Amino acid sequence: MQLEIENGMTNADAVAQRFRGYLPVVVDIETAGFNAATDAVLEIAAVFITMNDEGVWSEDESINRHVQPFEGANLEKAALDFNGIDPEHPFRKQIAVAEKIALQDIFNLTRKKLKTHNCKRAILVGHNPAFDIAFLNAAVDRSEIKRNPFHPFSTFDTATLGGLAYGQTVLARAAEKAGIEWDTSAAHSALYDAERTSELFCTIVNRWQEMTSN
Repeated sequence: MQLEIENGMTNADAVAQRFRGYLPVVVDIETAGFNAATDAVLEIAAVFITMNDEGVWSEDESINRHVQPFEGANLEKAALDFNGIDPEHPFRKQIAVAEKIALQDIFNLTRKKLKTHNCKRAILVGHNPAFDIAFLNAAVDRSEIKRNPFHPFSTFDTATLGGLAYGQTVLARAAEKAGIEWDTSAAHSALYDAERTSELFCTIVNRWQEMTSN
């Protein structure tokens, strides 16, 4: 990758070429249950990554939103106990936004990054991302958003990559094996989990590039 950039390719073109025109965007969604059709989205965070002129990937920018449960949404007590989110907390109620606004904010920044990196579409990176893409798509449908910048079903899974690179599929354990600090008390915040997932993804991609360039 470094050689290609040195031979006249722009950084944006190199980013676009690395994943066949797709821009990896790390997404984590905290919810009030496991059913994307009925359970509320409570937090959503996206971490954008970029590549420098040496071909090294790292975190670029992040965005997160606390989300108001959609009308009629189900709230499972077990899920709320697990992630520690109180939908009725006064501070949260002050800053939480409607599901559609949260998606629009994230999608607008995503489109800006796609343009910057000459990519045609975003591809969701997540830890067991089938969960996140299901909730993302359900929220898009409820909000009647017509232009979703994310691929509707293709994803990159850091659970699989962590298993390949470090023999660990649990995010905390894979992160620790990769030399990434892990704060258990901060886990299950959408932004914290997305940032650690982003760091794990970049670490594995960079490690692979080092191995294959030798």
